[in-house]
Amino acid sequence: MILVNPLNFITFYHSSGSVSSCATHKNTPFKFLHSQGTHQRNHIGGQPLKGSHYNLKKRDPFKLFQSLSSSRVESNKEEEEAELQLVASFKSRFNDIMIVDTAESRLLLLDTTYNIHSIFNKGEKWTGCYWDEFASLPAVVPNGPIAIFGLAGGTAAHLMLDLWPSLQLEGWEIDEILIDKARVYLGLSDLEKHTKDGGIVHVHVGDAFAASIPGGYAGIVVDLFSNGKVLPEMHECGTWLEMKDKLMPNGRIMVNCGGSDVGAPVSDESSWEQNSTIKALCQAFPGEVSWKKLVNEGENYLALTGPLPDLNTWSTDLPDQLSSNVMQWKSCCPS
Repeated sequence: MILVNPLNFITFYHSSGSVSSCATHKNTPFKFLHSQGTHQRNHIGGQPLKGSHYNLKKRDPFKLFQSLSSSRVESNKEEEEAELQLVASFKSRFNDIMIVDTAESRLLLLDTTYNIHSIFNKGEKWTGCYWDEFASLPAVVPNGPIAIFGLAGGTAAHLMLDLWPSLQLEGWEIDEILIDKARVYLGLSDLEKHTKDGGIVHVHVGDAFAASIPGGYAGIVVDLFSNGKVLPEMHECGTWLEMKDKLMPNGRIMVNCGGSDVGAPVSDESSWEQNSTIKALCQAFPGEVSWKKLVNEGENYLALTGPLPDLNTWSTDLPDQLSSNVMQWKSCCPS
């Protein structure tokens, strides 16, 4: 770990926009203390956190990191700056990669937007963010392998294996350097070892859209972003028709769809229509797409393919942290 030098710091500013529970103020800077050590890339000052894989485009990073740490910042001005340690900084073919350390978590920041793509908590696996939602998928799919397209540092996989220790997860990530660093710094290597119940993550480096497995996947988690936006392929019906063919019978896909296509929040029952990914899913899975907007997560949407599950049954099959969340799912085509 790189030692912190309080005389040299980098300040990030949050971009304009509405905020939610992880951030309650806009444009508040935080100071990221940076050592004088040599890195492959250290010209990182002045970049705004705009757009986000974790839908952080509308989050104040200072408040975010406060929320991810159990430590309390005192009200006096001198203590209003969250000290973060830069663990690693690399540049790959696909990403600018930064890993930073807090008292409670390690965080993976990617691309020129420095959005948070993974959180590795040093204690419990729960993040309080959208990754937790993916852990509800095993309860509504057949027995069989579940793929994660967009593994990143393995945040969702950590919780999924913790709750469902016999799962066979197939994690796909295009960036080999990212995977190497996640193994070293974010606990990914631990997931590549069998649990006592036989669960494991098999890591694959390559294009997730080319992934397949004999017999098909029981479920697929899709979490594919670049430069703060979902991949453009996710706006195309053909992408989802091809992915549909990767499923076993009664398999499902759960998708992080990003935010609304329009700038202003939309709160009515058809607000999913403002999201191009969900609209493409509805074309590929007519009458069999459900959606939810994450509470306290700005305009972030999730989608689920297949018939809307019995929400009461689904809820009782999940731990308390997720049981009430699934009651928010709605069909895009209610009867």
